Amino acid sequence: MYTIGKLALRVEVSADTVRYYEKEGLLAPAKKTDAGYRLYDADAVRRLRFIRQAQQCGFSLAEIRELLALKSSDAACCKDVRGVAINKKLQLEHKIRALQAMSQALTELIAVCDDEARPLDECPILAALDNSMARQMKGEGDA
Repeated sequence: MYTIGKLALRVEVSADTVRYYEKEGLLAPAKKTDAGYRLYDADAVRRLRFIRQAQQCGFSLAEIRELLALKSSDAACCKDVRGVAINKKLQLEHKIRALQAMSQALTELIAVCDDEARPLDECPILAALDNSMARQMKGEGDA
């Protein structure tokens, strides 16, 4: 059995994180001693490690809750878990493409700013951002 501090240390999270996961229903409430200490068993260690590993794969807490529900469901099968994983991978790939587009836009803005001594009112980066915002505002006004 582990106190909350020892459990947190073992899984490399904070005690507040353990409490939060418990509050969110991701971790079963701990048994308390007569003195009020929370005690966790080896299942809590496994579950917390599962949560951490899932987070490292990009899963949100809501998605982890879904995976845990599938894991404990008699009606679920590997296909169900695979579907969740495929959906997450597609989301990540979309986010990567969006980040790459942002990076490219910044590369182009940086390239046009070739005179660092220019005054701010002549800064091509600020001008490009202002113009972009003006175009967006004009497009919203047309709708």
